[in-house]
Amino acid sequence: MRRRLINSTLAVVLVVIAVFGVSLVIVETRTISNSAQDRVESEAVRLASIVDSRLLSSEQVNGNILADQVAIEERYAVVRIPGRAPIELGAEPQGDVISYTAEGERGEKVTVEEPRSAVTREVGRTLLIIAGVALLAVVAAVLLAVRQANRLASPLTDLAATAERLGSGDPRPRHKRYGVPELDRVADVLEGSAERIARMLTAERRLAADASHQLRTPLTALSMRLEEITMTDDLAEVKEEATIALAQVERLTDVVERLLTNSRDPRTGSAVSFDLDEVIKQQLEEWRPAYRSAGRAIVSSGKHHLTAVGTPGAVAQVLAALIENSLMHGGGTVALRTRVTGNQAVIEVTDEGPGVPPELGSRIFERTISGRNSTGIGLAVARDLAEADGGRLEMLQASPPVFGLFLSRTPLKKSTDETGTDPETIR
Repeated sequence: MRRRLINSTLAVVLVVIAVFGVSLVIVETRTISNSAQDRVESEAVRLASIVDSRLLSSEQVNGNILADQVAIEERYAVVRIPGRAPIELGAEPQGDVISYTAEGERGEKVTVEEPRSAVTREVGRTLLIIAGVALLAVVAAVLLAVRQANRLASPLTDLAATAERLGSGDPRPRHKRYGVPELDRVADVLEGSAERIARMLTAERRLAADASHQLRTPLTALSMRLEEITMTDDLAEVKEEATIALAQVERLTDVVERLLTNSRDPRTGSAVSFDLDEVIKQQLEEWRPAYRSAGRAIVSSGKHHLTAVGTPGAVAQVLAALIENSLMHGGGTVALRTRVTGNQAVIEVTDEGPGVPPELGSRIFERTISGRNSTGIGLAVARDLAEADGGRLEMLQASPPVFGLFLSRTPLKKSTDETGTDPETIR
């Protein structure tokens, strides 16, 4: 492209120089020739007037006197006075000449000649000047063409490199502009595409990370449930455990669907009114084997028959993340407490462990933030799931740790349990 721009610019300049240069040469040649002819005529008339004035005043007319009064230089002059010998001034030129003859009042004739080679030399000098100016114009045109070509070609090369980076999976925007409206428009489009690709890649990577983390817990619980089935010969217990395992498979399917839905649009939800007791009971049953294996207990207490607005599967996943976090990083008994504040139902998850390190603080919900070499994804995903349903997840206390899941609440029928607590412990 650079070569094309330079060649096109140079072609335009050469055409302009050819058109105007030839015209200028023709005009200058004619002007120089006419100027030389005018000089010869002027010199002849002047010399004739000098001869006339001296003849009228009866003064002597000879070559020395005329040579002193008129500068002949390269010109040759012949003064012919009737009855006298011709008076020659200067050297007679050879070859083609420019001549003019002027007549005086006494019949004298003055002929002035100038060699045409002088005109040719002057025309040559003029042509050299014109050629020099043309050469300077060509050099200036080439420099400007190279500059303009670089100004246009370099951004195109840069934009091509940006497009290539986008194709190779590097969507970082460059925020670079070139001062050319058309190229800046292309840069804006590529930058918008880069931002969209970056968001898509981020969503895909987050989906992969969330899926690997969120599926690990149900799969672990399911595998433990299946292990219990293989270790018992009691048909009734096998049937009970298989029923629970099937329910876990259904919840696993719900987790996958939920992750896919959030990856497309995290704001879309399927919030419904549901009984918190059912979700809490399901989580206690699911995590009981893991806590039993660790020699720990998990209990629930607080108000019962509370109804919350949200997605049961998402709430279950948030609680699972908190319970797993307590199992991995906490200690002692894990307690799930339900209470009411305003028009919200609150589920608190606490344990007897050391709690959240002071250096982490509120950053505990940031992705990749973890105090004990874990992935740092669980609490971040849990908060995203809670916010997607219009709720919120907060750390109410750092040590001992207390996490609170706040959900919108709709009242069920009044019961004696709502005025007090009826703790249920499942070990």
